[in-house]
Amino acid sequence: MERSAKQFRKRNAILEVLRGTDTHPSAEMVHEMLRSEHPDISLATVYRNLAWFKNQGMIQSVATVRGIERFDANTDPHVHFICTGCDAVLDLHQVEVPQTLSSSVEETSGCNVQGCQLSFTGLCKNCH
Repeated sequence: MERSAKQFRKRNAILEVLRGTDTHPSAEMVHEMLRSEHPDISLATVYRNLAWFKNQGMIQSVATVRGIERFDANTDPHVHFICTGCDAVLDLHQVEVPQTLSSSVEETSGCNVQGCQLSFTGLCKNCH
């Protein structure tokens, strides 16, 4: 198989892993999930492709948990909860991002809001 075809196969596999989970994995977690199917994939390849997906707006960085960046393929505005006990990053789809929040920030600061990430921290139901 030619080199570029292998690269796209790995790139697609990385994106599919992100789209197929709601655990908000780190690069290391993605690498571990792919190793059985792609034993020759390097951690550098995962990092490089995550950066490319993020730059293209296909994924987002949702949190840095204990110094490790975590990713989400769902780029629609939604709320996250980050557990300080077990490091879980949870989607809170039932909590709406207030539409007035961006307007209030723009009015107060004079800045042009282009996005918003709303996260809560604390102990999840399994840790408290």
